Amino acid sequence: MIYVVRHGQTEFNLERRHHGHIESPLTERGREQARLAGGVLAALIDPKDSVIFSSPLGRALCTAHIIADMARVERPIVVDSDLIEIGMGTAEGMTQAEMERRWPVPQAVVESEAMSLCSPDGEQPQALGKRLTRALRQIADHPATSRIVVSHGVAGRFIRAPYLGLTNAEALLLEAPQDALFCLNGGEVTRIFYGSG
Repeated sequence: MIYVVRHGQTEFNLERRHHGHIESPLTERGREQARLAGGVLAALIDPKDSVIFSSPLGRALCTAHIIADMARVERPIVVDSDLIEIGMGTAEGMTQAEMERRWPVPQAVVESEAMSLCSPDGEQPQALGKRLTRALRQIADHPATSRIVVSHGVAGRFIRAPYLGLTNAEALLLEAPQDALFCLNGGEVTRIFYGSG
């Protein structure tokens, strides 16, 4: 089983700012979301036969550590730079309005996010898809029965996309909630809601 979890809410999420590779700490709600995710996972996994993979960014690592504590995962967290969020270039730290002022070309926005998921001078979806497909292969090959992946909003979409046989464009249309995780098993993806605290 592979479980995909987005990091908890951050200060930038509250301010509706693009993260990219910029750090932004978890809010108290974000820490509670991580605790809830860990509690759900504790009921689903064998802590002795599970492993957590995490993006190296602080918001993901903090979420991963909280999940590890709550679910009592015994193995050390595996930090994988391929799981990092999409690079947003000079849009990192910007709001959507600031982005649109900087680049007058209308930005492609996913309605559920109300924010662009790529920037003109940021990482391209093709490169993102390639590295996350590579990460998913390594995760799938790990011998642990349960593999928990803690990543990001856009990156989490691109982790699920190859598993579902979706294109990069279709990946951008997937949901990326902070109050649910996704179980990848047997060619299917199941959403497990745990509430946002």
